[in-house]
Amino acid sequence: MKMEIEKSFKTLDFPKVMNQLATHAVSSLGKDKVLALSPSSDYEEVKIRQEETDDGVRIMKMRGGIPLSPFIDVRPHLKRANIGASLNGQEIAQIGKVIRSVREISQFFEQLKEDEIELNQLYKVTNQFVSLRPLERAIDAVVDEGGYVLDDASTQLRSIRTAIKRTESSVRQKLENIVRGSQARFLTDAIITMRNDRYVIPVKHENRTTFGGVVHDQSSTGQTLFIEPQSVVDLNNRLKQYQSEERTEVERILAELTNDIMPHTEEIAQNMTVLTLLDFVNAKAKYAREVKGVRPLISKENHVSFLQARHPLLEEKDVVANDLILGENYKTMIITGPNTGGKTVALKTLGLLQLMGQSGLQLPVEEESVMGVFSSVFADIGDEQSIEQSLSTFSSHMTNIVNILNKIDENSLILLDELGAGTDPQEGAALAIAMLDAIAAKGSYVLITSHYPELKAYGYNRPQTINASMEFDVQTLSPTYRLLIGIPGRSNAFEIAKRLGLAEPIIDSARQLMSGESQSVDEMIQDLEAKRKQADQETVHARKELRDAQKIHNDLKTAFSDYASEKERLQEKAEAEANKIVEQAQKDANKIIEDLRQRQLEGQSGANVKEHEFIDAQTKLSNLRSEEAALKKNKVLQKQKRKNERKNELKTGDSVQVESLGQKGTIVEKAGNKQWVVQMGMLKMKLAESDLTLTQAEKEPKQSRASLRSHSVGSVSTEIDLRGERVEAALNRLDQYLDQAILSNYPKVTIIHGMGTGAVRKGVHEYLKKHTQVKTYSDAPANQGGSGATNVTFK
Repeated sequence: MKMEIEKSFKTLDFPKVMNQLATHAVSSLGKDKVLALSPSSDYEEVKIRQEETDDGVRIMKMRGGIPLSPFIDVRPHLKRANIGASLNGQEIAQIGKVIRSVREISQFFEQLKEDEIELNQLYKVTNQFVSLRPLERAIDAVVDEGGYVLDDASTQLRSIRTAIKRTESSVRQKLENIVRGSQARFLTDAIITMRNDRYVIPVKHENRTTFGGVVHDQSSTGQTLFIEPQSVVDLNNRLKQYQSEERTEVERILAELTNDIMPHTEEIAQNMTVLTLLDFVNAKAKYAREVKGVRPLISKENHVSFLQARHPLLEEKDVVANDLILGENYKTMIITGPNTGGKTVALKTLGLLQLMGQSGLQLPVEEESVMGVFSSVFADIGDEQSIEQSLSTFSSHMTNIVNILNKIDENSLILLDELGAGTDPQEGAALAIAMLDAIAAKGSYVLITSHYPELKAYGYNRPQTINASMEFDVQTLSPTYRLLIGIPGRSNAFEIAKRLGLAEPIIDSARQLMSGESQSVDEMIQDLEAKRKQADQETVHARKELRDAQKIHNDLKTAFSDYASEKERLQEKAEAEANKIVEQAQKDANKIIEDLRQRQLEGQSGANVKEHEFIDAQTKLSNLRSEEAALKKNKVLQKQKRKNERKNELKTGDSVQVESLGQKGTIVEKAGNKQWVVQMGMLKMKLAESDLTLTQAEKEPKQSRASLRSHSVGSVSTEIDLRGERVEAALNRLDQYLDQAILSNYPKVTIIHGMGTGAVRKGVHEYLKKHTQVKTYSDAPANQGGSGATNVTFK
């Protein structure tokens, strides 16, 4: 049975759709999962698949898709680690990338939750992620993204590499003295090169004894010898020793890190499984966007209704969309009509869309389309012959159909193209009717195409069976590719002959020669036309009722819009009146406070006014404010105020109003759960968050800028570490840090970005080049990180 189903899938072009879908996956594992996809016949599984795809489409629309970077299948690395093998730097870096991707995607979905974006399945999927942040840090501390073991991986490694650099420098310096000194005349070229991993110089053959040492190679002509001079032999030997020690130390470090990875191999493998599923879902969402797909409704009763369906492999501009309906009022549809009219395309479209839907893909149909869940989908389409068995077209089709009839049940969907064709028309029609009866007895769903006029009568007389046809324009003598359900196809031979100039007597004679059965078919079609006219009249009545309902709907929308506008006008009026009261009270309060401060400065009344007296005065003056009273009476403003307070969360540096004291202040730091330390003049108090209201910061006098900056010193470090960050995230952190450093009045700072691939360093330098407050920037000295850090001086 599996072979028959796979053959039908190929006939319906299902593998071609899977190949298109696979191009949207970012990993080899995702592509493999796509290519292994097959339709499900379980309703709940199909529902979950569709919900996963719908989640992916929703994320695509709102966030541009799941932020998945290409990742490598690290499962072979994990197997090697489990059997005790030591992983190399590149393998460990790839594992680190997977762990980092898991953390970033987990954060992405946490943000979706905070933004209250509803998802059906993917929150449950991402909850299966296992966080391995300590292991990620351990890997990042040892290897960079390319797998190179960092100097700081161990103290011993840093010491060895420092010795290597120092020794290499000594070797090159000695050789530079030769190639640039008086002995350069003994050389064929003034260069330093490598042979057998040792530094050598190219010496003329006749001067081979000039420098002593070891000959490592010679040119093809033998005129040049590559000699390691005696003066650097010991240094090169020492360098080789250091390099050997470096390899040993690197192997030791990687072995230790492999041991750290081993306990987490199952968790990493589980994370790989979830990442692969997300890649698969993201690919389905991208494909849905490509084909302008819609999530179909799912019918347990197999009531299929694909509205304005299009074949996904055909260009939208080249295909005529049709309604494909089967299952509710009829389980058999017989499509008749001329060749090249689009019958086969309609047949394949229904089958392919059903397979796609049961695989969890969205479909190129209109909203409110409905799919079924069939146990199997069989198709016999085309006129291929079985060359291996030397069978005719008819025999080949019969062999295929016999196999299908032996496999079907009441939940099967069968698609048969030109049923009974390839043999005597009378026998072929009889066979087709007999096979349709056999299929109906099994209770299966079937869609067939045929030329036989006998099947038109069968479709008219049999229960749960309907005729359909592909429309033909007699005026242009060409098909329109529109499917007409309920109307059988007509040959249109007489009309076409008449348009082409055949004499009327000949056409009348031909009509008289038609069989009684053919005439009954014409009568049937005439009856259908009458019913169609009745349906048209009912449609006109339904449209009138729809227009009346739409008018009522539009009237309600207009009334609601007027109500909303009036509500907004009243709210703005109330806010304006409240603001006038608040502004006047604030002016009065500010004048009294200013008088008090002036008294303090001038030393009136023989003693200075104390700071707590300012607070007491401000508390009394708060009685001047009628804002709260007005707000309590105004429900609209109360609601708006609560909304604004929810929008503006408190943070360090915010200007606030202390409601219990009637005093303004600045938040210095958080003191605990819903507790903040607030600076009010010279007083610093710990207050509850409910006692604080966020306000606009007042303009400070110019002379206060220095004091503000000096107050901030110490709260911001003079350096920032961006290692391990992606370029975009690193620049966001750098932007915030430079603002804080400038506010803290630092003359210069250090940005640590590491060397790695150089992407973060390049991004940092590009950013600094455009920053208006940066005076100069340069790589740090060698003892401070060299090109792995950048020193910045502000204007």
